Amino acid sequence: MQNHANMRMPTLFVPHGAGPCFFMDWNPADAWDEMAAFLKSVAATLPQRPRAIVLISGHWLEPRVMVTANARPELIYDYNGFPAHTYALEYPAPGDPTLAARLVELLGEAGIAAGEDGQRGYDHGTFIPLKLMFAEADVPVVQLSLQRDLDADAHLAIGRAIAPLRGEGVLIVGSGMSFHNMRGYGDPRFAPISDAFDHWLSAAVSAPPRDREALLERWEQAPSARLCHPPRGEEHLLPLMVAAGAAADGAGRKVFTDRVMHTTLSAYRFD
Repeated sequence: MQNHANMRMPTLFVPHGAGPCFFMDWNPADAWDEMAAFLKSVAATLPQRPRAIVLISGHWLEPRVMVTANARPELIYDYNGFPAHTYALEYPAPGDPTLAARLVELLGEAGIAAGEDGQRGYDHGTFIPLKLMFAEADVPVVQLSLQRDLDADAHLAIGRAIAPLRGEGVLIVGSGMSFHNMRGYGDPRFAPISDAFDHWLSAAVSAPPRDREALLERWEQAPSARLCHPPRGEEHLLPLMVAAGAAADGAGRKVFTDRVMHTTLSAYRFD
């Protein structure tokens, strides 16, 4: 049996694509191939197999932080207009009620109101990337919500609160998109716009930890920030804040980037 006690897992921010894009035909056919290959490669880059995963999805917002406490979560097919077979996808990863309680405890110790949801399942921001990252669905998963206020500093604080889990063999994953303006996908005019924001974001992630958090708190001041994440639409960026907050003094870097539908999409890792 592996001893997780003294191992520190990295934290990740990964793109989860467009709905069930990795499991259906697309035009062009290879649009999501590079991203799928990246997600499939993640497990092999970890220091060990995680004992559990805490995943923060851009598709779950609550007034206060909530965590899934269901031992056998079902799937939430929260996408529309896709082929029928994509509503029959399966990902039977178990939940972890004990880890859910530990999350609530850590958040409470940091003065962050949190609660357990014993009914909610995994939304597509969780099960779609995990079907590629951990295809066997044998690692327990707890999903953690965003706060509806969408405050960057608050989500960095959430990450700081749950950082001790990294030393307990738990992999913390933010699942979103580094660019998420629905009107921009497929529009060539957004190529340089997404490039400018991606350049800034990658530099911010790579900055020393104290500078990194200060930059991410003020992400709206970045070049083209609100063209890449329109007002009240930054829920796909905020999982990065949680991952960065949980990084503590760890170094951050870009680990993947690709051009999809004329926009630049990237993934980040903190060690």
